[in-house]
This record gives sequence, structure tokens and C-alpha cells, in this order.
Amino acid sequence: QLQLVESGGGLVQPGGSLTLSCAASGFTLNYYGIGWFRQAPGKEREGVSCISSSGEGTNYTDSVKGRFTISRDSAKNTVYLQMNSLKPEDTAVYYCAADVTHVALHYCKGYEITWYGYWGQGTQVTVSS
Repeated sequence: QLQLVESGGGLVQPGGSLTLSCAASGFTLNYYGIGWFRQAPGKEREGVSCISSSGEGTNYTDSVKGRFTISRDSAKNTVYLQMNSLKPEDTAVYYCAADVTHVALHYCKGYEITWYGYWGQGTQVTVSS
């Protein structure tokens, strides 16, 4: 089964850090732009960050700019989301997904949910004291 698997979530105090990982099962991530999304209780799923297939292009939603960093390791077939200076409002289930609609070689296209596939089950991030 072709799927992405997220890991690295947990409980962290405000101001703390976590690194999320997104690994592929059954296929290579290297051909796809990858997006990180999150969904808080009672809210719609929103795009957080994305990275092009080459790794050259990255994008961040305004609320995480300067705090989150997306990267990818082709040898490990994994995409990471380094999250620093975490805030309670970052609490959500975090998902990664592959852009199955575009050839996002040099820059990622954005966060339209329908562009993405191979969604993982998500990993919970809770920021609380």
C-alpha cells in the first residue's frame, strides 16, 4: 500500500521544539513535492509548509515563518519539519502528503488539498505547559 507515515509528534512546552518526519512506504518521495498540513479540533485542515521535489523551493504559511523549517533527505526517502518556538496554537494533528497533481521540481505549488495524495495517518503535536 502506498502511504506516507508521519512520526515525531508529542507533548512539548511552549517555546520548545519538535522535529516531525514523513517517510514513504512502498514508493519514493523523491519525485514529489511534499506538503505538511495540520488540523486542530474543530478547524479545517490547513497547509503549513511545502517543499519541491528538488528541495530547492520551500514555502511556509505566515503563522510559522521563522519558526518552522522544512527539509528533505533523498537518501533516507524522508521529509522533515523542524518546529521551534512552539506555541499553544500550533497544537494539532500534523499530516504530510505528496503533490500528485504537479511536477513540483523547483518550487512547491501551494496547499490546495485536492492536489495532494498518499496522506498519512497524522501525528499529534500538543503544546501546553
